[in-house]
Amino acid sequence: MFARRTHHNESFGKHYNSSFDKHRAGKATSSKQKRSFREAAAAVKKVDRLKKPDHNSPPSGSILTSPIITICVGPEKRLFAAHEDVLSHSSFFAAICRGQFLETATKRVSLPEELPEIFSSVLEYLYKGDYYPRLLHNKRRNTWELEETESNSRDNAESTVFHQGAGQVLLKDTMLYCAADRYGLDDLKRLALRKQGLQSGIQCCTILASARYAYANTPDNDSKLRAHYLALIIRSRSTFKRSGTMQMEMEKGGMMFFDLFVAICNHMDDMASTKSPLFTKSPRTPH
Repeated sequence: MFARRTHHNESFGKHYNSSFDKHRAGKATSSKQKRSFREAAAAVKKVDRLKKPDHNSPPSGSILTSPIITICVGPEKRLFAAHEDVLSHSSFFAAICRGQFLETATKRVSLPEELPEIFSSVLEYLYKGDYYPRLLHNKRRNTWELEETESNSRDNAESTVFHQGAGQVLLKDTMLYCAADRYGLDDLKRLALRKQGLQSGIQCCTILASARYAYANTPDNDSKLRAHYLALIIRSRSTFKRSGTMQMEMEKGGMMFFDLFVAICNHMDDMASTKSPLFTKSPRTPH
């Protein structure tokens, strides 16, 4: 899974806005044309339903009449606007919209600690059920993939976000998972975790920094994202072992590396209990 790169750091392996063109049709001059238009419209609606995830967000194109909430995000106070009934799919925002913290005169919410790039994706998910780049199902292979984008490049610019507070580049999906946990969006957590499992070409320093962020921003009883990082490091241990970043991170210590030690011990115990060839004494055992 891992591959050497020509950059200073090592990295592992390689890997929404979609819109329909609007057309105007002239008045049909025959019943056959009218029927064809109706059939085409029905087909588009059917495809649209199939592409939508199982999510409670309002259907695309529906008329939203609830009040508009203004959200002021980050230290630069970037402004976002969203409908109250859309925001209320989040338990966090539902409580705010009930008036606990909302400035009733202006309908404004302040999120000074949030990153605009992350909140933008949260809003995109609330309205569309996904965020850029979308998760697509490959029917031929029966696998899930991330959509190809024109901006896909070797540095995976779309998959990372610079966190000014941490002073490091972090994986966007990890930050979205943590944001979804804060906002009470369990479906978004599952989506972010699945997308992160499809990411590749990420440098070791970014992986380790993101793992630390995950540990700092998820509760101890939420082990899914943490387990993802532990399994990734163990599975790609040869690359991390060669990484100078890994040594520096381990010297900092913390709960993540204790969990990593326990996970490695459990992994070795499992291999021994199944009489893996790694533990046999035969000189012909492949290494």
